[in-house]
Amino acid sequence: SLTQPVRTSSGSERVGAGAWWELTLCPVIPPPTFPTGWLQREVRGSVKPSWIRPRKYWFVLTQDSLDYYSSNEKGARRLGMLVLTSLCSVLWPDKQTYKETGYWSVVVFGRKHCYRLYTEHLNEAVHWVCAVQKVIDSKAPVQTPTQLLMHDIEENCESPEILEQIYRCNPILRYTSSPLYAPLLPFPYGSVDQSAPNAHGYTTLRDEAVKLFNSLQQLEAERDPGPLIQGILQTCWDLRPLVDEIYCQLVKQTTEPPAPGEQGDLRYWQLLTCMSCTFMPSLPVLRFLHFRLDRTESRFPDSEMAKYGSFIREALGKTQGRECVPSLNEIAALIQRQEMVCTVHCPGAASYSVAISSHTTAEEVAQELVSRLGLSQSPNIFALYEQNRHYEQPVGRAMLVADVLTRFENLAVEETMRDSSWRLCFKHYGFLDTENVPRDSVEFTLLFEQAHEMVIRGYVPTSEEMLQTLAALRLQSLNSDFSTHAPFPRLEELFPTSVLHARLQAPQQAPASTKCPGPRFRAGLLAGTLPGGLWGHSLAKQQAEQDQKLRGRLREEGASMMAAIVEKWKLLQGMGRPEAMAAYMALVREWPAFGSTLFDVDFHTSLVGTGPQRLWLGIGAKAVSLYKPGEAEPMDSFCYGHISSFGVPDSSTFRLSIGDRDLLFETSQVRPLLSSVLTALHCLPCSGSSGACPPGPGGVWTGRSRNKSSELSACMGLGPAGTEQKSTR
Repeated sequence: SLTQPVRTSSGSERVGAGAWWELTLCPVIPPPTFPTGWLQREVRGSVKPSWIRPRKYWFVLTQDSLDYYSSNEKGARRLGMLVLTSLCSVLWPDKQTYKETGYWSVVVFGRKHCYRLYTEHLNEAVHWVCAVQKVIDSKAPVQTPTQLLMHDIEENCESPEILEQIYRCNPILRYTSSPLYAPLLPFPYGSVDQSAPNAHGYTTLRDEAVKLFNSLQQLEAERDPGPLIQGILQTCWDLRPLVDEIYCQLVKQTTEPPAPGEQGDLRYWQLLTCMSCTFMPSLPVLRFLHFRLDRTESRFPDSEMAKYGSFIREALGKTQGRECVPSLNEIAALIQRQEMVCTVHCPGAASYSVAISSHTTAEEVAQELVSRLGLSQSPNIFALYEQNRHYEQPVGRAMLVADVLTRFENLAVEETMRDSSWRLCFKHYGFLDTENVPRDSVEFTLLFEQAHEMVIRGYVPTSEEMLQTLAALRLQSLNSDFSTHAPFPRLEELFPTSVLHARLQAPQQAPASTKCPGPRFRAGLLAGTLPGGLWGHSLAKQQAEQDQKLRGRLREEGASMMAAIVEKWKLLQGMGRPEAMAAYMALVREWPAFGSTLFDVDFHTSLVGTGPQRLWLGIGAKAVSLYKPGEAEPMDSFCYGHISSFGVPDSSTFRLSIGDRDLLFETSQVRPLLSSVLTALHCLPCSGSSGACPPGPGGVWTGRSRNKSSELSACMGLGPAGTEQKSTR
């Protein structure tokens, strides 16, 4: 058969693209069977009222098009034709349209037309969708002129004369100040799938590609390009197929600009720099981009453009999957080709500044601080945590710190709560040996401050008197002996205020059954006698008065508690700061869970009908333990030698198998939890150590590694959803 060539010039002469024919020998294949039938169609795609039915036509699907006729009789007049190519798309029938109209819809998108077809039967709609999609899939991929020219450039990269001729004869490859009317790469016809994440609010990919080119041109005159660059990156993040398109548009706009190296030209290079640190293009586009960088560096050596090109080349060799687009601070640093400065806090008041790039991981920052603080010989493991006043979780070892900082920037805009600011914190991650830490070391100070954080967050259940003693020791470690002139921290910095809240709320919950009927009943009873909204206003006033009384009682209880703490502080006269810290740690170590990493979980058993129970799951150096919040002794404890397997059935569930028992825990911290278990298993002592559990069936002992960086690499950030692990002791 003789086939017409696919290559076209699209109005511009293309080197080597003369008329040609391709002779192909095809085997004899019986013609496929295509569906025909009556379908209803919306004329011109208009949305008609539900009581006006679309007109019925006879539709015929062929190997090349979807046609419709006035009737099914032989010789009937063809009323329309939608040519099917690889860029066409078809949408499956959706239930919402059926609920609104009583018909199942089939939507077929072509280059110029869109057919919205309806049928009363779901199986018929599915049959048409599958048949149309099969025809679309059988078509050869459509290639745009830009793609064909990219291939020509790659083939002739060693021939400068031919390359110059290609660029001279094809304006599509060069800078333009005119708008772009069609994307440079092929995109399917039709709207963006609105069911896809982050796709809401966008139109078709082709339209979004053209809009982005307008944004690129607007970037030339921007004095502060950061917000516009971030918006372009966010669009590429939401619509990933546009990544290659933007790379091609940027290569086009940096090729033979009217003023090379001026601000307008450099704006494109700055966006290209940010793109290279966020997205990896496909292999053909990557080769095209590298050729563009080589050409710029050879034609403009030692220029700003060449420096950006070198930076982009290096970034492309490191860029992997990002979790979010760069923050404004990161964009500002990338525009200057500089590193960012990240502030990492330690328990207490200390903080450290660490220089990071867009590719720096949490493990690398943790290693930097371990080396800087002289903790390389410590048997314990350290990691970064993301933390605010109410919540914290460890950062995975492979997580990019730049992504964490971007998330903090986004949360700062969304959260309006007081004291909800997020920060990075460097803390102990695996408590393997807390007894032999020297008292005069930096690690002991970190351990003391982290223990105090656990007390303040309510993770050390003990009596009020013991909590007062701990608060007094904290004051002694901060201010030495009692003095009226010593600075007094706030009560919430010394004592867990959740204890005071629980004390005040307990008596109010007792007489709940004797309360008056609820507001809904009383509002209905008095609806005819009280003006509208008066009853709701009265309830709001009562609630405000109760809240005010509660705050007053809380202030009174707080003042009383602070007075009791001060009295105990006075009894510590003459105790030095090291002794106070050691005494504090000795009291905290009395709790069996100290040294374990605690997780808030909802506990499920494998028994049918058992409801969840909120517990603490403690991952210790020798065992996994379950605690009721507020109770000092564990409900149950499982030595690692008795754990037969563990796994992650889904993204929010952790499963632990002990013999014939399956324990299911629901938590939002599945990955950190699995990582903690792997850390404990990896770092268990050898079989000759005292207090170790005997080996279980089929188990082997693994010795503790002294290389902390390798432990961190092996233990953090592992375990994607659905993994299953055998117990290794």
